[in-house]
Amino acid sequence: MAPSEMTDIPKKTRTGIAALTGANLVAAGILLSRVAGLIRERVFAHYFGNSDAGDAFKAALKIPNFLQNLFGEGVLSASFIPVYAGLVSRGEKDEAGKVAGAIASLLALMVSLLVLAGVLATPILIDLIAPGFHGEKRDLTIRLVQIFFPGTGLLVMSAWCLGILNSHRKFFLSYAAPVLWNFAIIVALVSFGGHSSQTHLAVVAAWGLVIGSVLQFGTQLPVALRLISNFRPNLSVQLQSVRTVIRNFLPVVVSRGVVQVSAYIDSMIASFLPSGAVSALAYAQVIYLLPISLFGMSISAAELPQMSSATGTDEEIAAFLRTRLNSALRKIAFFVVPSVVAFAVLGDVIISAIYQSGAFTRDNTVYVWGVLAGSTIGLLSATLGRIYSSGFYALKDTRTPLRFAVVRVVFTIVLGLIFALVLPKALGLDSSWGTAGLTASAGIAAWIEFLLLRREMTRRTGHSGIPVDFQVKLWSAAIGASAVAFALKFAVQGVHPVLAAVIVLGPYGVIYFGVTSALGISEAQKITSKLTRRLRR
Repeated sequence: MAPSEMTDIPKKTRTGIAALTGANLVAAGILLSRVAGLIRERVFAHYFGNSDAGDAFKAALKIPNFLQNLFGEGVLSASFIPVYAGLVSRGEKDEAGKVAGAIASLLALMVSLLVLAGVLATPILIDLIAPGFHGEKRDLTIRLVQIFFPGTGLLVMSAWCLGILNSHRKFFLSYAAPVLWNFAIIVALVSFGGHSSQTHLAVVAAWGLVIGSVLQFGTQLPVALRLISNFRPNLSVQLQSVRTVIRNFLPVVVSRGVVQVSAYIDSMIASFLPSGAVSALAYAQVIYLLPISLFGMSISAAELPQMSSATGTDEEIAAFLRTRLNSALRKIAFFVVPSVVAFAVLGDVIISAIYQSGAFTRDNTVYVWGVLAGSTIGLLSATLGRIYSSGFYALKDTRTPLRFAVVRVVFTIVLGLIFALVLPKALGLDSSWGTAGLTASAGIAAWIEFLLLRREMTRRTGHSGIPVDFQVKLWSAAIGASAVAFALKFAVQGVHPVLAAVIVLGPYGVIYFGVTSALGISEAQKITSKLTRRLRR
């Protein structure tokens, strides 16, 4: 559509088109990076399986990732984008450039100090996060963490680039850039995997991660700098806009921090479970996070700048947010509901296609499937909760999501200890299945957080949510499609896992889209209509 044609479209419609295009670009970038991530995980699983070296690498990666998640994409999106995007939309480009320079400088200083402290304090961190690791396994984990930290600092700075790019509606690059990060690790694994011990290969892969971090940051930085007017690095906090970013930054950091503490407690609990538990948890999380990233993150990332630019009276802003929330919730549910059913019913097909090779055996597939099935309990709520959090951030309210994140963490910890360490013994199960208990308990806690977020948002903007009849149609279509796919699963036994996945998952997706389209679901009808038009060309 040409720019001249866009001017003839009402403002609200143009906003909707921009958000939809942005969500598509984010989803495309995330899809590329996630596919690269799945390839990376398949290669990793081929060489490490559920081994001690694999456990060490996965546990080590979680520790510096705390820094990335604490100060990275989500935090800067919530605190920086609403302020910077608002200045850009009002034409205050000079002040926007000054704000960008100040935040970049302050963030770089803070990250540098934290990276240095993290490298020096690694042995203490290992004892806190993975107290169940001993001997060579612990020593390897310490070495890997110290290698990871500098690369993770660059990934935090990449999040600043993402904030700039998203504010200027340049959505694709920042979400596709992690392809380079994954590619560097894959090259390291393949290049040395055939003639290295698992311990040495883990160290090589760690250096590949650092090189990938340099590539990911270096790709985005020149583009981000070209978009900024009057960019001058400085440490000044004199501007009110800079102080607003910092004021909003702190509650989001704390919110992210308590969530990360929860994740690390899960990892700590898993370190007391039999060997392979930490790796299995990480393998399952890669798959579990795919729909959250593709649908929850892409839609939320595109909606945040749009919702942040809402103007008018309080009632008009509330109505605008409510409309955008309801639309986004429908889109997310349409894609996540079939993901939940597929993970629960067909999870072994998905896992075997991605991981089952070399050291990763069929027994590993069944184990990770159990862990993945536990995570389906909270998959929908965790994804929907992202759009509600974005709504609060658009209202410049970062404290409400913080309060509810704390509640979620408390429930995750308490339930996690019960489900992982107590319940398996009470049910007479092998203790290794406590890993599935961890993911299930986290899912219950995610539902509690989601319900609290929705209730508070309803109080501020009016009722929002997904209509019951819409949900019934989605679940019915997904369950019906899974019944057919489940039957196909038994017909392809003995077939190569990748081919079996195509035979089983292909019809599942086609049936789901066909049934939902026949039931009048507009999201399905739009997709099938586009596909039909393309096939006719």
